[in-house]
Amino acid sequence: MHRTSQFLRHYHRTRVANRAAKPCDVFINHRGIDTKRTVATLLYDHFYRLNLHPFLDSKNMKPGDKLFDNINGAIRKCKVGVAVFSPRYCESYFCLHELALMMESRKKVIPIFCDIKPSQLRAVDNGECAMEDIRRFNWALEEAKNWSDVVTSASDNVIKTLIEMEGEKQMQRHKSTPILDV
Repeated sequence: MHRTSQFLRHYHRTRVANRAAKPCDVFINHRGIDTKRTVATLLYDHFYRLNLHPFLDSKNMKPGDKLFDNINGAIRKCKVGVAVFSPRYCESYFCLHELALMMESRKKVIPIFCDIKPSQLRAVDNGECAMEDIRRFNWALEEAKNWSDVVTSASDNVIKTLIEMEGEKQMQRHKSTPILDV
């Protein structure tokens, strides 16, 4: 915990010194109708309390702002992205465009799956998008699924390590228990 707070203090001082540029640290990509009032806002608030500079459309944009200019600029300047996938995520051109732009910009994207499995994510041709966009969106979704595998693998390794540590602790306790001759 000490390392984390030390990093955040240093990070905040550096960010305050470079406030003129003001790129966001974390871009939160989400389907507003599904997650804006829950996961997306909770993430934004948590990152903000950590003195990070998150981007969430409802928090960072004002009426009259140019939607694509602001969002595309925030994505290009962000350090990392968080994609909050939900049941209606793939119905949104904007969500898919943002995800594709993050992937094309080679950003690290942390996936969060809310009431949907990675295998359920697919951009479909509803006649409103060019086939080029559909291919681009499906490529981005596949890339995000790959990050999902990395996160799952990492969490599996953490759990495996904890189980091994618990087993070692029990073995140590067993060795230290005196054997009584009766």
